[in-house]
Amino acid sequence: MVMKSIKTKFIEEKLLKKAMIEFLERELKYAWIANVDIQKSPVETRIFLEVLDPRRILGSRGGKLQRLVSLIKKEFGVENPRINVVEIRNQWLEPRIVAKRVARGIEMGRNVRGVLYRALKNVMNAGAIGAEIIAAGKLGAKGAKARKIKVYSGFVPKAGDPVRQVKYYHYPAVTKSGIVGITVRIAPPEIYLPDKMEKPKEEEVEENAAA
Repeated sequence: MVMKSIKTKFIEEKLLKKAMIEFLERELKYAWIANVDIQKSPVETRIFLEVLDPRRILGSRGGKLQRLVSLIKKEFGVENPRINVVEIRNQWLEPRIVAKRVARGIEMGRNVRGVLYRALKNVMNAGAIGAEIIAAGKLGAKGAKARKIKVYSGFVPKAGDPVRQVKYYHYPAVTKSGIVGITVRIAPPEIYLPDKMEKPKEEEVEENAAA
C-alpha cells in the first residue's frame, strides 16, 4: 500500500507539473518560453523560466509577475510559488523557440522548405554540432496529401549516451489545411562527438493522409 501511494503521488506530481507548464505556455505566449523547470519542496514551489523576452513577464514594476503568481495559486492550489526568470543566451540553440518560429512561418503561408532551411542555417550559425528539423502533415493547399519534409545538417546522435544531451521539442502548426507537426532536434556545442559534419540536406517523403 505504501508503494502504491508513493507511485500515485509521483504520477500526480508529474501530471501537475505538465498542467502547470501548459498553463505557463498559454499565459506567457509572447514571452517565448525556452525551458521550464519546476521544483517542489515542503516549503515552496520554485518555477524557473528561461525566456526570450523577460520584460513580458517582469513588466516595469513586477506587477505582471505578481499576477502570474496569484493565478498559479488559484489554478493549482500552490501555496507558496516562487518564480525565477532568466533570459536565454541564444534562441537558436533552444528547440522550443526554433519549433515555434518554424510554426509561425508555416502558419503565415511561407514556403515550408524555405522556412526550414532558414531555421536550420540559424541553428548551425549559432554553434550547434548538428540539427534536424521536420515538418509533417498536409504541406500545401487544402486537400493536399500528408507528407514529410526533413532538413538536417551536421551530426545529431541517435544512439548511445550523447542522445541524452540532444535537445528535442515537438510543436503543432495550425494551418488551413490542418495540423502540421514540427519536430526539432539540436545537438548543442557542448556535446562531444566525432568530427563528422555534413552539408545541409533535404528529404521529402510521401505519407498516408492518416500519418
